[in-house]
Amino acid sequence: METETKPLSGRIALVAGATRGAGRAIAVQLGAAGATVYVTGRTTRAKASEVGRTTETIEETAELATAAGGEGVAVPTDHLETDQVRALVQRIDAERGRLDILVNDVWGGEHLLVPAFGKKIWETDLDSGLRMLELGVKTHVITSALALPLLVRNPGGLVVEVTDGTAEYNRRFRENFFYDLTKNAPIRMAFALAHDLKDAGGTAVAVTPGWLRSEQMLDHFGVTEANWRDATEQLPDFAVAESPVYVGRAVAALAADPDRARWNGRSLSSGQLAKEYGFTDADGSQPDAWGFIGAKENAEKNGGDVSVEDYR
Repeated sequence: METETKPLSGRIALVAGATRGAGRAIAVQLGAAGATVYVTGRTTRAKASEVGRTTETIEETAELATAAGGEGVAVPTDHLETDQVRALVQRIDAERGRLDILVNDVWGGEHLLVPAFGKKIWETDLDSGLRMLELGVKTHVITSALALPLLVRNPGGLVVEVTDGTAEYNRRFRENFFYDLTKNAPIRMAFALAHDLKDAGGTAVAVTPGWLRSEQMLDHFGVTEANWRDATEQLPDFAVAESPVYVGRAVAALAADPDRARWNGRSLSSGQLAKEYGFTDADGSQPDAWGFIGAKENAEKNGGDVSVEDYR
């Protein structure tokens, strides 16, 4: 029964960028499945990152992962600083001797995207644009380069590149030149890492949540998780939104799947994986935001419409 209820017992995970949102939920759900989870980020109870939010910290994420049934370990880390990432990996090696799951979820660039949204490359502040690439691309590269030597010591390792949008959806322009590059890069990273990991028996995938009810998104609409549906009065399509728990369960299901290599190099979504593995969001629903967005666009081209309720 322990194996059934805690399929990741004995597994060591690193969730890079676990302060809030998808990263926090992934860490908690890996903990619920029995994993030891190292959670990193720049916002601690003593210091906030450039995002400027003090309401979520990596210490709290670690405590939530422990309370869920695993062991959470908070390690303040700036993933642009190679010395800090190297020290993090060395600590995991010294304390656990292995790494089974690496989740690259570092981002924290929403404050840069908002003023750049819809602007052309020459209209976007260059420093802000380059910072997006640093936060969402360079951090992932540094972390993979330094952590994978530990992960490949044992066969069966999993790397998850978290992004925004499926490969299919992201064929279109993603609102801004720099954001487009930032959110397409992890998809290509997963493809490339799949080749590097294959001989070592490892698997790399890109995973995207749908319309995520992150802490920041809820604040944007002035709602909470308890009354989030009130936001549909401002934006009806928000009815297809999902809680961070959903993508957390998606990654935990992938990590527990002994046949996960069949996904190697693929771009996946929380809604797609829910149908495959049978898990639900926190409210028991199975939202499919990317399916809804695609269906709505096709319907509008033909003068029709689709119901949000058909996609949750």
